[in-house]
Amino acid sequence: MFGPDRFAPRLCSVSLEDLRARGILGLIIDLDNTMVAYRQSEVLQDHIAWVRDAHDRGFKMVMLSNNFSERVNAVAGQLGVACVPNALKPLPTGFIRARTLLGLPSNRIAVVGDQLFTDVLGAKLLGFYTILTEPIEPHDFALTRLFRFFERLLLRKRGAL
Repeated sequence: MFGPDRFAPRLCSVSLEDLRARGILGLIIDLDNTMVAYRQSEVLQDHIAWVRDAHDRGFKMVMLSNNFSERVNAVAGQLGVACVPNALKPLPTGFIRARTLLGLPSNRIAVVGDQLFTDVLGAKLLGFYTILTEPIEPHDFALTRLFRFFERLLLRKRGAL
């Protein structure tokens, strides 16, 4: 339940070919420290190119974030993707809303995010394929820093680090 299906250094490192080969048609992508650096609104150029490539390959995408509507809508608008702000991850509600927007069953959706206890756990509760990325930068919300300590312990124990 706590282990991701795959690891990737960054969002732009996730192989769209591999996802397609697994039958994945939809992507739910985290915002902070996955798509953009913490407290930033500029999407990294490599990530913009990755999103365009995913669009060109026919993937459906939704940005899912615990952040507030204005920020999430602004970044999602830059990328031309749907979004679900105020998601309250890892609770299932936001993930269910994202799945509804994608119009796909859970086994056809991958979730990409940088946090084990929000992105991966919430996705696993609904049967999504999960990819855990490294955070873009080490700065985080105070509570997230605490969770990251426990993430490292758990992943180290599982031999994932």
